[in-house]
Amino acid sequence: MSSSTLGYAELTPQQVLDALDAVGLFGDGRLLQLNSYENRVFQVMLEDGSAVVAKFYRPGRWSDAQIVEEHAFALELAAAEVPVVPPLILHADALAGAALTLQPADAPTLALLDTAHGQLRLAVAARCAGREPEMDAPGTLAQLGRFIGRLHAVGARQRFEHRHRMDPRVDGRSARARLLELGVVPPPELPAWAAASDAALGAVEAAFARHGPLRTLRLHGDCHIGNVLWRSTGEGSGPHVVDLDDAMQGPAVQDLWMLVSGDATTMAQQLDALLAGYRMFMDFDARERALIEPLRTLRMLRHSAWLAERWSDPTFPLNFPFFGSAAYWNQQTTQLREQLEAMAG
Repeated sequence: MSSSTLGYAELTPQQVLDALDAVGLFGDGRLLQLNSYENRVFQVMLEDGSAVVAKFYRPGRWSDAQIVEEHAFALELAAAEVPVVPPLILHADALAGAALTLQPADAPTLALLDTAHGQLRLAVAARCAGREPEMDAPGTLAQLGRFIGRLHAVGARQRFEHRHRMDPRVDGRSARARLLELGVVPPPELPAWAAASDAALGAVEAAFARHGPLRTLRLHGDCHIGNVLWRSTGEGSGPHVVDLDDAMQGPAVQDLWMLVSGDATTMAQQLDALLAGYRMFMDFDARERALIEPLRTLRMLRHSAWLAERWSDPTFPLNFPFFGSAAYWNQQTTQLREQLEAMAG
């Protein structure tokens, strides 16, 4: 663990409560760490009986400007009545005595706290309960499509200036180069994986070249069912998004393809159902259907690179014990070859 992440990785309950005190949110001592590989996230009960979710950002992943831009997008969506859970506007508590900076100046949502172990970056949101969508339930896909269409209608109003911008050639080649640089592929598996990944990325690049110039917009970026909460009762029933941590500039299909699964026929039917709802709010370029398998290939390689880069965090070996094994890389090679066939089909 590097010195820059030490304080972040070893956050204690008292440090979490002290950080919230600094922005005028006073916990009653009850807190629960929530599942999050990338950040440190806690549900905290406050003295007034309400509950908030406090997110401490992993150092070095996003710049302050990128985080603030993500927050601004969430606030814009909420103002347009798209069901997202935006960050709270924070206020410094003078009595806390913390070394604290708030950004942006006009409506701060990001707190930067200086501690003995380095700087912590904190955002806070109201707690929002829910469950994963029941994808087989009648109407679920169409309702998800309407939700994403509304999100994209806002996302199309302007462009991200600081967030990641999808570039299939750069993103894929960077992930592959990083895996080779870190030396995580066992030597016996390396030749086959290197050949398969190189060929698969060539097919990805060819698919995007055939498509031509992409229309891009501000996206959720990681829109799979685990990142969508479904509320079953009340005025806000239906899909909600509680986190835009992977928000990016990219093609519309990026927020649709991870919601479909199964064989090619089943996925096509599911995508049709999604688009039936989506097109009520946004046009969709049907040519982007051909980008689904290339995007799946990119995600496979980027996921492996993400695991490799995070391996010094004790959370990752604990939760991904298979990573780095010969069996893992043999499976990756097989799947990349299968993706070559899928992209050729």
